Amino acid sequence: MIIEIDNVELYFKEKCILNGIYLKAETGKTTGILGSNGCGKSCLLNILFGNLKPKYKLVRVNNKPILKPLFQTKLVAYLPQYNFIPNTVKLKSAFKLFKVSWYDFINTFETFRIYKNSKINKLSGGERRLIETYIILKSDRKIVLLDEPFSHLAPLHIEKIKMLISEMKQHKIIIITDHMYRHIIDISDDIYLIKNRSTKLINNINELKDHKYLSTHSLD
Repeated sequence: MIIEIDNVELYFKEKCILNGIYLKAETGKTTGILGSNGCGKSCLLNILFGNLKPKYKLVRVNNKPILKPLFQTKLVAYLPQYNFIPNTVKLKSAFKLFKVSWYDFINTFETFRIYKNSKINKLSGGERRLIETYIILKSDRKIVLLDEPFSHLAPLHIEKIKMLISEMKQHKIIIITDHMYRHIIDISDDIYLIKNRSTKLINNINELKDHKYLSTHSLD
């Protein structure tokens, strides 16, 4: 499967946020989005998901235009920056609700076994983020959008999530952005940089220095 978003124009009042955006992602690859704070990375994911309406956009799946919000097609799962599982839901209920195996989860994240009957708001911010990221990745959707999945995660959990992304991309499209750019560079097959309101496909990591996204020593 291939998804493309093209010719995005987004304005907030009179201010242009995105203009002439193009991005292509496909099954078997992780596609990363990088850019400075406030450049529109989250806006682009929201536009792609369908809950933010720009002045103009064109979304194609396998070269076929999608004329309704993508979330209405049941093709996509989206991890927003905010928590989406209600505070009072128990962990076991959350996994059941999203049709994801609790037992597969604790086989990978053994320390969470004791939280099975706990409400999700009893967990730390990082633990909650881990669970929500895992559930989105393991959903039955063919397209996964991840906005800041590594936020507040412990280093060991970050590595396990990166391994899970590498596993799940074999049969999903994964589009990801995070301010922890080293992880995005590490796991991405394709990288787009948002700069000057538009996207630039990065063919060589050193181009991130040329575009002044990274300093000369950042990749050392």
